[in-house]
Amino acid sequence: MEPKQIREGYLVKRGSVFSTWKPMWVVLLEDGIEFYKKKSDNTPKGMIPLKGSTLTSPCQDFGKRMFVFKITTTKQQDHFFQAAFLEERDAWVRDIKKAIKCIEGGQKFARKSTRRSIRLPETIDLGALYLSMKDTEKGIKELNLEKDKKIFNHCFTGNCVIDWLVSNQSVRNRQEGLMIASSLLNEGYLQPAGDMSKSAVDGTAENPFLDNPDAFYYFPDSGFFCEENSSDDDVILKEEFRGVIIKQGCLLKQGHRRKNWKVRKFILREDPAYLHYYDPAGAEDPLGAIHLRGCVVTSVESNSNGRKSEEENLFEIITADEVHYFLQAASAKERTEWIKAIQVASRTGK
Repeated sequence: MEPKQIREGYLVKRGSVFSTWKPMWVVLLEDGIEFYKKKSDNTPKGMIPLKGSTLTSPCQDFGKRMFVFKITTTKQQDHFFQAAFLEERDAWVRDIKKAIKCIEGGQKFARKSTRRSIRLPETIDLGALYLSMKDTEKGIKELNLEKDKKIFNHCFTGNCVIDWLVSNQSVRNRQEGLMIASSLLNEGYLQPAGDMSKSAVDGTAENPFLDNPDAFYYFPDSGFFCEENSSDDDVILKEEFRGVIIKQGCLLKQGHRRKNWKVRKFILREDPAYLHYYDPAGAEDPLGAIHLRGCVVTSVESNSNGRKSEEENLFEIITADEVHYFLQAASAKERTEWIKAIQVASRTGK
C-alpha cells in the first residue's frame, strides 16, 4: 500500500549543499517527508525518512529567521524548514511528531481530538495559551507605546502580560506567570521590543522576561513596527502596515513582466486594506504591496493571455487603478478562503 499523505503545503527549506533557503512544496507521509521544487512536479527532489528521526522546534540556530523547525535523521543529517507563520509551524510540528511516534509504536496515523488539562504550569499548552492571548475581545490589548523618542506600534508591556495571566487564572501568582511568560518568549510566541526587553533576552538580566511596565513585547505576526523621528513621507509609507493581520500564507504569484510564477509569502491586513508579498526565504521588507480598497477579486479559469489555463486554483485581483494580479492557491478550499478574506478587507478597509 502507498503511504498515507498527512499534510502538504509550501515551506522554505535550507539546502544541504549551498545552505541557501528556497521555497519547496512539502508532503508529509506516514513514513517520511518528500519535498518538490514545484507542486506540479511528479518526482521529489528528496525524501527524509522519519523512522528514528528527532524533531526540534523551535529551532533558533539562525538568529532572526523565525518559525524554523529541524529534523535530524538516524544518520545525523539535519534538515531545516521554515513556516510562514507560527500556527503553520505548530501544525507541521504536531503532525510530524505524531507520525514519528506512530512509526515507533507500529501504529497507523489517525487524528484524534484531545483536550489537555491546564492545572499546573507544567501542563499548560503554550500554543493554546498564545491564541487566547491574541483574542481580539478577551486577549491582551495591543497598543502604540512611546519611549526614548520612539513609538512602538502593536505591542504591550511585560506587566500587562503577567496581569492577564493572573486575571485569567492561567497561573496562581505573578512568579508562576513570570515562568510561563519566559516559556512563551523562549518558544517564540512573544518577541522583545525595545532595549530593556532585548537586553533581558540576551542574558544581561536575571530573567529573560520582565514583569515591568517599561519592558515592551509583541506577537510575532502582529504587524509590529517601530517609528523614530519619522518624516511625513515615512508616516504615509508606514500607514499601510498599521492594519490588523487577518490572513497569511504562501501563494504562487505571476510576474508582470516575464509572466513567470514564483512562490511568495502574502500577508493580508485590513484597515487599511493591503496585501503585502515577500520573498518567503526570509526578507524582512516586502517585495510589493497591493492596495485592496475598491478592488475586485474573482476565481479565473484562464490565464492573462485569455487561453484556458493548465494551472488550477487561480484567482485574480484587479485594483481600483486597474492593475491585474494573478495568484494561485494550493487547493480550491484555500483559494476560496483567500478570495473571501480579500473581499471582506476590500469592503471594510480604507
